[in-house]
Amino acid sequence: MIVLFGYKNIRFLDTTLRDGEQTPGVSLTPVQKLKIAEELSAIGVNVIEAGSAIASEGEREAIKLISDAGLNAEICTYARAKTEDIDLAVKCGVDSVHLVVPVSDLHITKKLGKTREEVYAMAMETVAYAKERGLTVELSGEDSSRADQEYLARLFRDGVAHGADRLCFCDTVGLLTPERTAEVIPPLCFAPLSIHCHNDLGLALSNTISALRSGATCAHTTINGMGERAGNVPFEEVVMVLEKLYGYDTGIDTTKIYALSTLVSQMTKIPLAANKPIVGGMAFTHESGIHAHGLLRDPTTYEPMSPETVGRKRRIVLGKHSGTASVQSALKELGYEPGEKHLAEIVARVKKVGDMGMKVTDADVMAIADSVMLLECKPVISLKQFTVVSGSNAIPTASATMFVNGVKVTGAATGTGPVDATIKVLQQSVAQFGDITLEEFHVDAINGGTDALVDVTVKMRKDGRVLTSRGARTDIVEASVEAVIAGMNRLLRDENENRRSNTD
Repeated sequence: MIVLFGYKNIRFLDTTLRDGEQTPGVSLTPVQKLKIAEELSAIGVNVIEAGSAIASEGEREAIKLISDAGLNAEICTYARAKTEDIDLAVKCGVDSVHLVVPVSDLHITKKLGKTREEVYAMAMETVAYAKERGLTVELSGEDSSRADQEYLARLFRDGVAHGADRLCFCDTVGLLTPERTAEVIPPLCFAPLSIHCHNDLGLALSNTISALRSGATCAHTTINGMGERAGNVPFEEVVMVLEKLYGYDTGIDTTKIYALSTLVSQMTKIPLAANKPIVGGMAFTHESGIHAHGLLRDPTTYEPMSPETVGRKRRIVLGKHSGTASVQSALKELGYEPGEKHLAEIVARVKKVGDMGMKVTDADVMAIADSVMLLECKPVISLKQFTVVSGSNAIPTASATMFVNGVKVTGAATGTGPVDATIKVLQQSVAQFGDITLEEFHVDAINGGTDALVDVTVKMRKDGRVLTSRGARTDIVEASVEAVIAGMNRLLRDENENRRSNTD
């Protein structure tokens, strides 16, 4: 482990609520912004860029809401080199402004239609104006990586002389390399310097770490790497690289990373890539028999860190690559104790399902084990019928009749759509027998066309037990019902029932 950052205090300015919200299609309400800001503060972020006060009345409402929330983090707003932007920032009650000034000739001439000297004068005037009004100022050079570095150094140096508290080097379109970063950062440290990297060519993380090693003391980040085009450097990756690879204590509560990542993904409706580092669905998921066998003996064999470090749990999924050890481990978690011959047959059947290109859910494994071990498992739930009504002028409504442990139950529910309404009525119908919550719902179309076979996978929880199940039909509602009923049947089974092999 290399310790390179012990001599300085690295800070985090998170711009999820400003730069991150500029992700195409993302628009957060003031209440949503406040919730994310609360979690950013709780996890240990130093500065929250809450938005752009100049953008809209709704944006100003959100910034003021966050500013008045009494959070531990410093609250900041984006501002241009214009005095009216500073006035709006003051009205929002923020602590600081991220004062962004174009510094490359491309931006100065093409975007603003001005000269270097005109931009320089605007920057100095606005810095002084903001300081007179009691604001902390972070003077930021937009497109710094394509700027004349002598001009940038002059603007930064004189900006500090006019009162700027901090500076920021912006790699606006992701053109830096780690080597170039190490060259340009040291001459610009006239005051605490931040690094703001975009990920257009995939080097945002490397460039951010290089900048921090070269004298920068603050990283601008976004949760999940959100942002325009290819996004910004991901907060979670910067934190864990510093913690794990460089032995630096960031002061961030890393156990809250996954929950925060999930919250932002849900609120912005931007799904995470399955193989995304740290927070992606597959980051701590294993199927290979060799890997799973090693993990069961010692988790460090195939994991760079404990999943609990970032608030996650390890998952071993079953499929055609699974070995005996992983299947046996899964069966044990599900309460099964097969003998040697039964175990071999269960493994063979699991692989066969995987060879068919199908997901192997917990309910599948339980069904296979019940069959191989000749266990008699009477279904807890017997669905007699369900009906769904939906349309442009109708509130989606579902009704269902079922027998649960022999008791007839009839119910109805409304929802945001036909699937939502149907799942709600199923949950309500079994509520008196057990509180079952839906944690995840995933849909795949197996082939093209309007008559495509739909594969629905759900993850449900009851009394701390989590189970996945699957349904496949050409109708998404029927596939959802199939998946939910299969999962509920398994979750409502008697946990103390005999699931041992009676004979081999």
